[in-house]
Amino acid sequence: MPTIKGVVETVLYTRNMRLARYFFESVMGLTPHTADHRFTAYALEWNMLLLFADGETSETVELPGDMGTIPPHDGSGRQHIAFAIAADALEDWAKHLQANDIAIEGQTRWPKGAVSLYFRDPDGHLLELVTPRIWPNY
Repeated sequence: MPTIKGVVETVLYTRNMRLARYFFESVMGLTPHTADHRFTAYALEWNMLLLFADGETSETVELPGDMGTIPPHDGSGRQHIAFAIAADALEDWAKHLQANDIAIEGQTRWPKGAVSLYFRDPDGHLLELVTPRIWPNY
């Protein structure tokens, strides 16, 4: 059987692209790789975070020339994503979130030593910052 090497893209859907971009760029410190009216792509160390405007991916997208098509896809409801951080960055992140009036909804100390901080983005998605040793591969 062929093997899967990892996750290349993670997608969150947003009702307000301007507010989502502000949050992910100003609060989370991400830099957009590419963007247009319907999406924004952020390059992370191991994958791409894609923000799609609600309702903008419900039709097939015809790409220029002979590049092909992207089938319709969409999501609804609140979703979850965990961002990897260094163990020594946890306290700095907690202070940074508080300084930006982002409520920390929970903190978990996992059995193997990892710690998770949970908070929400402007669309209500549950975001997590997690230190190493949560999973066998991180």
